[in-house]
Amino acid sequence: MMLSRAKPAVGGDVQHTDKRKKKGRKTPKLEELLSQRDFTGAITLLEFKRHVGEQEEDTNLWIGYCAFHLGDYKRALEEYENATKEENCNSEVWVNLACTYFFLGMYKQAEAAGFKASKSRLQNRLLFHLAHKFNDEKKLMSFHQNLQDVTEDQLSLASIHYMRSHYQEAIDIYKRILLDNREYLALNVYVALCYYKLDYYDVSQEVLAVYLQQIPDSTIALNLKACNHFRLYNGKAAEAELKSLMDNASSSFEFAKELIRHNLVVFRGGEGALQVLPPLVDVIPEARLNLVIYYLRQDDVQEAYNLIKDLEPTTPQEYILKGVVNAALGQEIGSRDHMKIAQQFFQLVGGSASECDTIPGRQCMASCFFLLKQFDDVLIYLNSFKSYFYNDDIFNFNYAQAKAATGNTSEAEEVFLLIQSEKMKNDYIYLSWLARCYIMNKKPRLAWELYLKMETSGESFSLLQLIANDCYKMGQFYYSAKAFDVLERLDPNPQYWEGKRGACVGIFQMILAGREPKETLREVVHLLRSTGNTQVEYIIRIMKKWAKENRVPI
Repeated sequence: MMLSRAKPAVGGDVQHTDKRKKKGRKTPKLEELLSQRDFTGAITLLEFKRHVGEQEEDTNLWIGYCAFHLGDYKRALEEYENATKEENCNSEVWVNLACTYFFLGMYKQAEAAGFKASKSRLQNRLLFHLAHKFNDEKKLMSFHQNLQDVTEDQLSLASIHYMRSHYQEAIDIYKRILLDNREYLALNVYVALCYYKLDYYDVSQEVLAVYLQQIPDSTIALNLKACNHFRLYNGKAAEAELKSLMDNASSSFEFAKELIRHNLVVFRGGEGALQVLPPLVDVIPEARLNLVIYYLRQDDVQEAYNLIKDLEPTTPQEYILKGVVNAALGQEIGSRDHMKIAQQFFQLVGGSASECDTIPGRQCMASCFFLLKQFDDVLIYLNSFKSYFYNDDIFNFNYAQAKAATGNTSEAEEVFLLIQSEKMKNDYIYLSWLARCYIMNKKPRLAWELYLKMETSGESFSLLQLIANDCYKMGQFYYSAKAFDVLERLDPNPQYWEGKRGACVGIFQMILAGREPKETLREVVHLLRSTGNTQVEYIIRIMKKWAKENRVPI
């Protein structure tokens, strides 16, 4: 949208002008300041004229106009609201007031003021945008039909395409306008932003450079450049771009100060999120999503869910994040409903025509099949983009689990050991899967060492059960017996004695077959003696007899 620009007569006091000329000074004219987009200077001049009683009848409209373009919408609102109370209210005031309401997020008030305005292309554009905000497709199409093949209307249409994630359609409009209007440099920023949204970060940088060559201190352009650096390189490279921006802040910096603060949190991996993001949740759309991501990383799944549960997703990123939150909450509280919702969101994105061949789309399909426990299908998708995520811990965690679940424990073990995150390596799911891989790969001692490093807890008890039972199944009776022995000490359940008894007898049989060192028998007898069961003496007596006959000290 573009505010209409009234053109009141701008006069000056001749006597005052002459006095200034004598001193070698010249009072800047309002039109000169506006043509230079020096809105701060224009407001200063207008306020001075108002103070000394030289103001024109449209002074408040001009101050509102300048404040609007400086991003000071509250000041603009005050001026325009005062103007509506005047007797000879300019007909353009209502549409300008409506635009100000719109930028303040006061959409109901914007619509009411917009309908009070006289019919114009600006009014139609405003109502067109409001129809999008209210998700009213019928009105949207009606106002769309009223758009003409003029620059302002086409720019408005392109912005709606952008907000509806139709980035290529927006690019086509911007490029068509640029062909006839090379001087419209700002359109290069819009095109670059569309390419950024399409994940073409290199192309975005090239287009953006055209604008920055002419306007090197543009806050919006430099912020986008920083975002491209974040995607192409890392947070430090992105922050360096913003630092140079803040060190050389132009007049437009205030306009984007909240955006810069938001992006610094992202570039710093969430540092300062709780101080910066909450007030911006209803100001910057990405703030809510990034705060949800922060809560997920802090394992505060319930808070993440509370923040996103009422959000109606419209972009693939929003669908994906809602899917992730529902999956995390479903796993945490054991809710099948949440898991089903997550699976549906993932399938919706992964199966869509626009996302099915993208990496996020394939990740979604992998997640969908993961929740359905169809791990062969999971691997089909993960294998298609694994080269991009060789050092990514989350990818390797999921990839290793899928490998292990399909029986390829050898490769699964290798991938599990690539993971660097200490937090992830202390997670029970990681420990249990890695222990299982060790056992299946005939390395039961390593699985036992995983248990020894754990503090006593419900999770360590579960890992003991896994080691005891899986080792037994694999014929690794020594570590099975050790695990059943500890389980029996912790919980004198008859089934643990039965497991230990079977494992000890299994070790004895392996000694007899020459597959286990004879010296191991001493520890077997020690393990048996720690149990008060009546069967112990009978088993030990048989073992002692064999040991005596074979000269094995026990």
